[in-house]
Amino acid sequence: MSSLSPLSSPAPLVAPWPPPARARAIVPVFLTFRGCPARCIFCAQDIQTGGNPQAAGTHGDAPDRILDKARLALDLRAARGLPPAELAFYGGTFTALPPAEREACLDFAATALARGRISAFRCSTRPDCLDRSILSRLRQAGCTVVELGVQSFADTALKAARRGYDGAKALRACALVRASGLRLGVQLLPGMPGVSPEIFLADVARALEAGADMLRFYPCLVLAGTGLASLWQAGNYTPWDMESTLDSLARGWLLARAAHTPVIRMGLAPEASLAGAILAGPVHPALGARVMGRALLATVRNLAARAPGGRSPQRLEAPRACQGYFWGHANELRPAWAALGLDPDHVRYTRDAVLRLWL
Repeated sequence: MSSLSPLSSPAPLVAPWPPPARARAIVPVFLTFRGCPARCIFCAQDIQTGGNPQAAGTHGDAPDRILDKARLALDLRAARGLPPAELAFYGGTFTALPPAEREACLDFAATALARGRISAFRCSTRPDCLDRSILSRLRQAGCTVVELGVQSFADTALKAARRGYDGAKALRACALVRASGLRLGVQLLPGMPGVSPEIFLADVARALEAGADMLRFYPCLVLAGTGLASLWQAGNYTPWDMESTLDSLARGWLLARAAHTPVIRMGLAPEASLAGAILAGPVHPALGARVMGRALLATVRNLAARAPGGRSPQRLEAPRACQGYFWGHANELRPAWAALGLDPDHVRYTRDAVLRLWL
């Protein structure tokens, strides 16, 4: 039986909390390292994708072999009666592929669209490997989203990570994608060399100002065999600790939510091959849920701070979708909620897309 206190305020304090967007089925095509002008100090795409049995392509495959695997994956989906998926060209630098390879990929995607095997396709690339003609060709072939591996807009961080471009170049690339009529995704790398929590939050704000339609947050990890591993082993790089990462990503997520921009990924997808290669850095299988729990807590704290006369919360109504992360991983957030005067007996879940805090 609930022990909810009687309501003592005529109306609750309210904050929107929209439900998460429904995930779209994606068939990834990994073009590992292909088209990359250099290997970034933090990058280990061969480790990140080589052990994924669902991935169409690995770093050792020829382009035609990669596309054959993608074709098989799409045919199997159709044979099972599944709806068309979205095709995604990940890894490498799609727009810097040799022209013949890029055209083969675009022709493959256009054919898959015409056959109803896919509903759309997207690609990822670097900010310094774009121009209007390539973007026009992507749109002509049916591409809908271009994701830019910006990592940071801060010149000092880009130089420290040896990215080969500056923040102004990254902003121009964002503008080019937007002007082409394609949707813009921006990938950020919080914690990479030169990126502090303050710089990361400035990067989120700048990506939103640049018109990003979606964001990805990939906390920087030290992976075996990378240049970053050498820096770390020499004592010249320190990754973010977990608490700094969770707090910063929660604040970044809240900035994006305020701009109605989804964060479609937080952290690298778990892979058996990746787990064994992580030397240091903030990695956790429930990273996204832990971030969301902190974002929710911060929102309710802000609501409580608006209480007239310092009145204490009596009850919280939250969307049912919050249940999975409300109390945090292994109940890590229960003490913080208790400090607000809220325990499980004082929380109700509803079908509404708002938070209601009763005083």
